[in-house]
Amino acid sequence: MTVLKEFRDFAVKGNVIDLAVGVIIGGAFGKIVDSLVNDIVMPVISTLLGGHIDFTNLFIVLGKIPEGVPRTFDALKKAGVPIFAYGNFITISINFILLAFVIFQMVKIVNKVRLMDAPPAPPTPEDIMLLREIRDNLKK
Repeated sequence: MTVLKEFRDFAVKGNVIDLAVGVIIGGAFGKIVDSLVNDIVMPVISTLLGGHIDFTNLFIVLGKIPEGVPRTFDALKKAGVPIFAYGNFITISINFILLAFVIFQMVKIVNKVRLMDAPPAPPTPEDIMLLREIRDNLKK
């Protein structure tokens, strides 16, 4: 068997194709969750905490700020100033929690749909039922 044939057999397996589709959809879904966090959840949280708080601009400067560089997250990152960006970490953590929760809910729904489509279990044979009844009587 040639390496090319082995690779083709591997690449066209259902699991590989499913994985590729999952990665592509996951990437697009990640952008939706990013938007949900950055455009909907974080503004509500910042309002509840007493005003407009931009979590990406919550940081502690760990180095010297060069002259003329504004004290913003983007400007300091571009200038190479080391910063402890805990606000960015908060945003990404909320993003992860929401993404994990949504995926959990989707898996629950898919599992329910699969159970609805599953054929009913065949009835238990009579001899098995009798053996179970004997077992249960012996336990008493």
